[in-house]
Amino acid sequence: MITRRNFLTRAGAVAGGAAFLTKVVAADADEANSSASPADLAKRSHDRRRDDRAFPPGEPGVDYTPVITPNGVTLPWRIVDGVKVYHLIAEEVEHEFAPGLKAFCWGYNGRVHGPTIEAVEGDRVRIYVTNKLPASTTVHWHGVLLPNGMDGVGGLNQRAIKPGETFRYEFTLRQHSTNMYHSHHDEMTQMGMGLMGMFIVHPRKARVRPDRDFAIVLSEWRLDVGTKRPNPNEMTDFNLLTMNARIFPGTDPMVVKLGDRVRIRLGNLSAMDHHPIHLHGHEFKVVGSEAGDSSEEAIRYERLEGSVLVPVGQTRAIEFIADNPGDWAMHCHMTHHVMNQMGHQFPNMIGVNPGNSGEQIRRTLLPGYMSMGTVGMADMGEMGMQVPPNSLPMVGGHGPFDYITMGGMFNILKVREGLTSYEDPGWYKHPPGAVASLASREDLARDGIEVDGAMPRPETESHHHHS
Repeated sequence: MITRRNFLTRAGAVAGGAAFLTKVVAADADEANSSASPADLAKRSHDRRRDDRAFPPGEPGVDYTPVITPNGVTLPWRIVDGVKVYHLIAEEVEHEFAPGLKAFCWGYNGRVHGPTIEAVEGDRVRIYVTNKLPASTTVHWHGVLLPNGMDGVGGLNQRAIKPGETFRYEFTLRQHSTNMYHSHHDEMTQMGMGLMGMFIVHPRKARVRPDRDFAIVLSEWRLDVGTKRPNPNEMTDFNLLTMNARIFPGTDPMVVKLGDRVRIRLGNLSAMDHHPIHLHGHEFKVVGSEAGDSSEEAIRYERLEGSVLVPVGQTRAIEFIADNPGDWAMHCHMTHHVMNQMGHQFPNMIGVNPGNSGEQIRRTLLPGYMSMGTVGMADMGEMGMQVPPNSLPMVGGHGPFDYITMGGMFNILKVREGLTSYEDPGWYKHPPGAVASLASREDLARDGIEVDGAMPRPETESHHHHS
């Protein structure tokens, strides 16, 4: 987005911006080594937050690696007199959670969730919000340090934006962090209908830039089977758990090259649930949150993790080197959160022997009826049973080997060697002998494994050999 005009604008502002940056860095160093009182330190921090001087507008590819929002987009901006100008439009949207399941939700700019806002620490931003909803609304910039009158809490910091009105928010970004934005007016209804998105503020001078930088909003919905509007009054029994408002098999995979430095930013704006997000095949470090990116020293001592808990209203940024090729699952480890339109009203049929009841029901009551759930729920999607219109109950998706019996908060990290683009490369082709497979009789005999009778216990076998 570099034009002759904004290039000149940037050049004209470089001197002032560079001088201000030098002062901020020096002030941070002074505070770190200072014996000043807590009151003095608080005053210095307060004074810096009130300073409205901005840097030249940061540019994608020049100052930062642009964020990728799977199944989403980045909000476009233009530069006007050195200020980045954005426009959000709150409106009703017919949204597809996955093929076969749509609902009328509320979103921004024709999308659920809204586009990701990207900027750079020190940018001056001006964000217009137009309300095309049937109700009043506001926008809160979750985690962003800004003047009180720009915080977006309806009735407290501003009057609500009435239908048909456009409001202007303007502030200078004073931190680099993984933030979010959402309605803060009747938020139970409006967030429950989808009014939210990610707000990423990149550092002016990055510790290290990732090769691939992903942003994912975690949220939950109540959408009863066969209906087309989420129920925002639900308090406990959510049946759609989403990543960027999509459920598997409708989630776009995250494609990376072998050896890429990868950052994944997770923001949780669910109504009630924390989400332990587990990434298979890799270890990572937590490098940031809505409170800011961690320092290089803090990251050095951060322990490696395989799962990260993302509490309600918080964000976590994780980082790792993609050093393990394959198709790797990333999902919430709450087991009901990887099911679609699951409910607790179903009777527990596990272990029940239905006998010939299914045949009798088909013959006398419901042609095509099958007894379900006697060995679990996986067969419902795999058997391709007819489901009610506009629903995906317990449905997952087809994988390269079998049916993947998960939905909801489930995505795939695809790590490949020798990629020439980041388009979906299809399913991973495993090296010979590198896939779990059916054991042969020869394998079992060689290793002394008995499957028709009782398997010998190791301690019994050991005692036998010593006798």
